[in-house]
Amino acid sequence: MQLTKQQIKEIAENLDCGEICYYNLKTGEIKTLPDFSSYGETDMEIWEESINEIEQSIDDYFVFERLQSYQSYEIMADFAESVEDINLQKKLINALNRPKPFRNFMWNIDNSGDYRQKWFQFKNKRYIQWVTEQIESYDKSVKDS
Repeated sequence: MQLTKQQIKEIAENLDCGEICYYNLKTGEIKTLPDFSSYGETDMEIWEESINEIEQSIDDYFVFERLQSYQSYEIMADFAESVEDINLQKKLINALNRPKPFRNFMWNIDNSGDYRQKWFQFKNKRYIQWVTEQIESYDKSVKDS
């Protein structure tokens, strides 16, 4: 699978937004669709053409998996451990150990000044790593078969 750095970045950003990303193994084209199971009542009509195209040739596509909740939690925990500001680090670790850890973590991040941008950079880097791991796993499975 041959993807450019820009394509990998695009897939990572779309996965982070909760989208489903399909990579056409023959054409190299990326198609992104909302995860309809997560959006409740979404008007699928505007996506109908892409849905039909993917369904008609699903074997031509590699579907990138989204991170599971526990993986997202691990990214937040890793970031918290990397924070040099001890007060903020304690707040983030405490937030992760309370009910609704995602909401509490983000509230602290949103009110952390410069660390907010550092968080987004950290998370983006980890999403890019996740996409790259999926590509490498696919390439290895093709090579081994």
